[in-house]
Amino acid sequence: MGIWSMIVGGILIFNIALALTIIFLERKDATATWAWLMVLMFVPVAGFILYLIFGRRISGERIFTWDTKSKLGVKKAVQEQLRAIEDNSFPFKHQGLSAYKDLFYLHLHNNDAIFTQNNKVRIFTDGEEKFAAMMEDLEHAYDHIHLLYYILRHDQLGKKIAGILTRKARQGVEVRVLFDDMGSRGINKKFLNRMRKAGVQIESFFPPKIPKINLKINYRNHRKLAIIDAKVGYIGGFNIGDEYLGHNKRFGYWRDTHLRICGDAVANMQTRFILDWNQASRNDILYDDRYYTTEKCGDVGVQIVSSGPDSDWEQIKNGYIKMIMSAKEYVYIQTPYFIPDDSLQDTLRIAALSGVDVKVMIPNKPDHPFVYWATMSYVGDLLNAGAEVYIYQNGFLHAKTIIVDGKIASVGTANIDVRSFRLNFEVNAFLYDQGLAERLLAAFKGDIAVSTQMTRKLYRKRSIGIRLKESFSRLLSPIL
Repeated sequence: MGIWSMIVGGILIFNIALALTIIFLERKDATATWAWLMVLMFVPVAGFILYLIFGRRISGERIFTWDTKSKLGVKKAVQEQLRAIEDNSFPFKHQGLSAYKDLFYLHLHNNDAIFTQNNKVRIFTDGEEKFAAMMEDLEHAYDHIHLLYYILRHDQLGKKIAGILTRKARQGVEVRVLFDDMGSRGINKKFLNRMRKAGVQIESFFPPKIPKINLKINYRNHRKLAIIDAKVGYIGGFNIGDEYLGHNKRFGYWRDTHLRICGDAVANMQTRFILDWNQASRNDILYDDRYYTTEKCGDVGVQIVSSGPDSDWEQIKNGYIKMIMSAKEYVYIQTPYFIPDDSLQDTLRIAALSGVDVKVMIPNKPDHPFVYWATMSYVGDLLNAGAEVYIYQNGFLHAKTIIVDGKIASVGTANIDVRSFRLNFEVNAFLYDQGLAERLLAAFKGDIAVSTQMTRKLYRKRSIGIRLKESFSRLLSPIL
């Protein structure tokens, strides 16, 4: 037997062993399993390397433990709210909220997402306005600043924010910055070191243990949070970079949605930050009342809901499905990527077929071609069910927003795609307030004015080449 025959035979045996591991031990869903088997079949050696980097499941050991949550006061509050909901004694500020108690019970029971009703929420759809407000809040910080962003750049916006953080740290304010190692992979070390020298504590999420080799690269902390003095919190889709101000010629105007929250929901955002920080840093944040001294600002109901590959449930996706199932009049969705799994796609189809007005808005330009082509393939299914699809034309749409019946909504970091549901660490604000939902609805309608509608007739006119790209991308969608 020749050496080449032995090599080919070894690769074949190794591929079969890996395939069996994927099928019987990894317990992936069927679509992801078939996608990886296809990769191994067509690119056996490179496919194995890709699987090591992108396909391996995260450790079964919990990253964020109940013990930590207990110390932060989460466990007790969750149990008290669960008992009140179960015996119908929960004190709703607005009678209409009781219609959605099953939704916030879902988040409370499975995600420890405490429900608060004394919040004031400001909506941002423009990067200039969002960062102007956030920088003003940063300038007034007197105790602590906690920032978590998927992308942190050392461009003009990044330098402005770094300048404020550096100045506040020198004034004695506790400043902590956490960024995702993959999302911020181009960050300048000198830029970070200047902040560190001023007293800013900086950590990265899932950094490589061996330089340039990161086997956790597929698990990204996609969350965006800012907590200032426990009084104000920011959550939504904007990262820190000039493109989010619309200064990138490739994307043009950047349309996103972000929230500024004042109220007890900020304490729940604080807990999320502390859990993430303590995972990434050796300098744990311990419980201190000053991190939880919030202000009661309004009467908006809010739950801060997290999801990630460490969770038993795809919690944000489950929340989306529950919202859609509750719809009687309409479901409006904005997302840069639309790659739903079967459960979410079926829920949307059933809603549309039941007479619910389903509208989905996606961008007109791809930042990831395969993801964009996969998105277009799923759009066709919705059109056939009677849903309306709009293509945003005024730049790049990055908002992750769902509005249902003008009463409840969700804004956060989770896209409508498999990556957000299963692989990324995400965080969303689920909002229970008619006035707020109506303001989000008004923004959606304003975006329709600068969008084009994708009709079934236009969809059928796609070229053969585009259809082939869509079909191939859809096969890979479970692992994109």
